[in-house]
Amino acid sequence: MTENDTGQELPTLPAPWTARVPAFADIDALVELRRLDELQGTGGAHIDPAGIESEVAGQASWTRRQLVAVGPDDVPRAWITVHDRAAGRALIWGYFDRDVDEVDEIAAAFYAWAEETAIGMARLRDVEQTRLDESPFADDSRQAGWLAEAGYAKRRTWLHMERPVTADDAALEPRAGVTVRPVERHENGFPVAADLQIVHQMLEESFEDHFNSYRESFPEFVQRLREEPGHSWDHWWLAYVEPEDGGEPVAAGTVVCSVVSAPEGGSEGSYVEYIGVNRAARGRGVAKSLLGTVIADAAQRGRDRVGLEVDADSPTKADQLYLALGWTTDYATDSWFKDITIDTA
Repeated sequence: MTENDTGQELPTLPAPWTARVPAFADIDALVELRRLDELQGTGGAHIDPAGIESEVAGQASWTRRQLVAVGPDDVPRAWITVHDRAAGRALIWGYFDRDVDEVDEIAAAFYAWAEETAIGMARLRDVEQTRLDESPFADDSRQAGWLAEAGYAKRRTWLHMERPVTADDAALEPRAGVTVRPVERHENGFPVAADLQIVHQMLEESFEDHFNSYRESFPEFVQRLREEPGHSWDHWWLAYVEPEDGGEPVAAGTVVCSVVSAPEGGSEGSYVEYIGVNRAARGRGVAKSLLGTVIADAAQRGRDRVGLEVDADSPTKADQLYLALGWTTDYATDSWFKDITIDTA
């Protein structure tokens, strides 16, 4: 390990490579790294430069530590980030140019650095355990090998699905007995706090039975979603149902979406970041009503698709619902975890 001029420890890489913190001037090179990674994993690529800019030099960079590997030309050919997602949770993202002869050694050094960095984050949060979570493309055997060497284990597969949107979809409406409304906003466009708290509560309760469930504080949740380049407060909805024994409608579910940038010559899309239904309200058409609202909204805005991600082994069989509503799988990623107990001695 070496240190940069800020005192940050940097891994030692095989010559002629060195590690440094990425800068604003690196964004174009990092866009290309991400493009190559996605081409390899999916056969196509649509990279949003604004999103990468946010990760390197914007809001999304504030909860991340990251490094790039550069040669004599000082152009990044590898990039790793450690995202302090929540107490006891660090998301790791590694992108590597496979044409670099020393890529195996660079990957090993970067994943070791990421682990030490995540442990440091956990110590600052005063937690005794943390989980490292990396999500390579499902068919990427090279990256899977690097993760296995670093002590990670494959735990889950995620289906990345997309549904086309047509003008006719603008007429979709919620099921009878279900009311869906946007999160209420003040005159200045910012959301009413009480509604955001209901969204957070709905999602926390909805995912309690998921294998990867963990507590994320309300401030962390709101700040993290605001970091997304496609974030927009008018893409948050709440669903209500009438109690079976009568009375005022009660909150039953929520969906949070973002805007997907348009490819060259194409249209914007919508993306379902989160959808959750209170377990007590399942089976009443709440999820279908929320999804129908998202599709109708996309159609009304002139968008041509809605994307989402779902656990291939979802306990609620959500993937079957999406298939029935017109979504198809585009590609898959895997979750690789490494659980670490923090030495507090």
